[in-house]
Amino acid sequence: MNGVDVSSVLSLEESGVVFRDWYGEEADLFDVLASADVNYVRVRVWNDPFDAQGRGYGGGNVDVSRAVQIGERATAAGMKVLLDFHYSDFWADPGKQQAPKAWESLPVADRVEAVGAFTAEALQAMKDAGVDVGMVQVGNETNNGVAGMTAWPDMAAAFNAGSAATRAVFPDALVAVHFTNPETDGAYERFASILDNFDVDYDVFASSWYPFWHGSLENLTEVLSHVAQTYDKDVVVAEVSWTHTLDDGDGHPNVISLEADATAYPVSVQGQANVVRDVMEAVVNVGAAGLGVFYWEPAWLPVGPPAARAANEALWEQHGSGWATSYAAEYDPGDAGVHYGGSAWENQALFDFDGAPLESLRAFQYARTGSTAPLAVMNVEQPRVAVQVGTEVVLPSTVPVVYNDGSVRDAAVMWIDEPGAYGEAGVYQVDGELEGGLGVTATVTVRDRNDLLNAGFEDDDLSMWVFDSAAETFHVVHDNVPAAIDDRVVNFYDSARYTFVLSQQVAGLAPGEYRAGVSAHGAVLAAGQGEVLLVVTTSEGMWSAPVALSGWQVWSITAIDGIDVGADGVATVAFEGTLPAGAWGFVDDFQLVPKEG
Repeated sequence: MNGVDVSSVLSLEESGVVFRDWYGEEADLFDVLASADVNYVRVRVWNDPFDAQGRGYGGGNVDVSRAVQIGERATAAGMKVLLDFHYSDFWADPGKQQAPKAWESLPVADRVEAVGAFTAEALQAMKDAGVDVGMVQVGNETNNGVAGMTAWPDMAAAFNAGSAATRAVFPDALVAVHFTNPETDGAYERFASILDNFDVDYDVFASSWYPFWHGSLENLTEVLSHVAQTYDKDVVVAEVSWTHTLDDGDGHPNVISLEADATAYPVSVQGQANVVRDVMEAVVNVGAAGLGVFYWEPAWLPVGPPAARAANEALWEQHGSGWATSYAAEYDPGDAGVHYGGSAWENQALFDFDGAPLESLRAFQYARTGSTAPLAVMNVEQPRVAVQVGTEVVLPSTVPVVYNDGSVRDAAVMWIDEPGAYGEAGVYQVDGELEGGLGVTATVTVRDRNDLLNAGFEDDDLSMWVFDSAAETFHVVHDNVPAAIDDRVVNFYDSARYTFVLSQQVAGLAPGEYRAGVSAHGAVLAAGQGEVLLVVTTSEGMWSAPVALSGWQVWSITAIDGIDVGADGVATVAFEGTLPAGAWGFVDDFQLVPKEG
């Protein structure tokens, strides 16, 4: 399966977006996709993404009738269709599994029945229109619920209701369940085991995998292989994407807009192609059970340039061509009601901002046929080093160089100005040169003296830290998760309400005044939902400060001044919290610094 999800296409076309072929001529999107050997189109289906006045919530306003239109066009272009039922009126993901408005007051048994009836009705509409439905996804990223139901017996019943409807209308179609966060230890085994225990009828275990969030491809292959072998299921990657630029195309902030967020691959067309190729290989490495890969929204383009923001906003609101409209606030006030606007994904499209296909779209074809190109450098890794004030800086003698064939080779580097030791805290740049004239820049972060050990979790020895929590995820991670400093962070998450304490006790401190600090980011909490604190305890008292969680990669720095370390020289620094089900976050860069003088 060489798949793409182009659910936003109708709203984009209604907003004036034009797609082009390989020669720059106006063309039908589905014909262009088919020309690149795309053979499957994924389409999300929402129940009722409209308010009482008929104004769409955005994201393509994809109800059943619009999904049918997309399915008809995909079928006409020779492609099969994967229907992605969210069982919601708007976006469903691990943080949101809201019941459709019409189902909100239904008891569980009636809601499960509604899932089956809605699925059957939608599929019958597809069948009547001649849509070639090859696979049906019963729920979207259902880690923590589906259709507003969060108990596994109820979720399993809903999955089975959707599956039964699929078997009845399209007996030959595959039934898929969909989860995400493959990087979370034991998560996929847990999900698959629960599905097995409740006798959920499905064929395909589908996973999202985004390079900037979801760990390594080796891990993805491992966890999908386990599901395939243990439970005799096929597997697919239902969502993947990567950036070809960090530029903004429409005046609305993008999900990935900073270099620090996009470190797994080069930000380039070649980087996109390598992602498609590599995730295909990861699925192929599962064996015969690995069916394919779907690129998420490769055609979600700007409706106008950033300079035309006001005109863009009018189009987003009128046609639903942005990720959310203001009208979605009635249904999703906490997210869409605050952050509504345009595409947050155009820099991850496989088309340029003017609608012409990028060469990365051909990766679906080249992954099968191969391609020939001159060997070229794609990326030179830029080293990052962190030291304390007065500590000698040791820069690496070689740096990894990534080539366009995917190979990585170490290259010797000559640093132009060896820095020695820095006397003041700050961030410094040191330039170097590789053989052949390629440049490289090392970033040296110099920190004030810190009396905490392994304060950024960079060393494998974590014995100085106490991890106290029953949460599903409460451990150090480093695969493709940007840290506040260096490479490693502690990730915390649970699908149920949870508490945690991460602490280190330090002895042998000089008595006196100290400052403590920590960096964190995570899911935004509504008032009263939970609390995260930085707490410092000494023989002289206890000090605490709230830690703000302000969203993905919005790092907040929490500091406490005036901490008094007594004559015993002992202090305990703790990061602790109580969070609701589904809340997540990352913490890094603890500090305990004596006051100067």
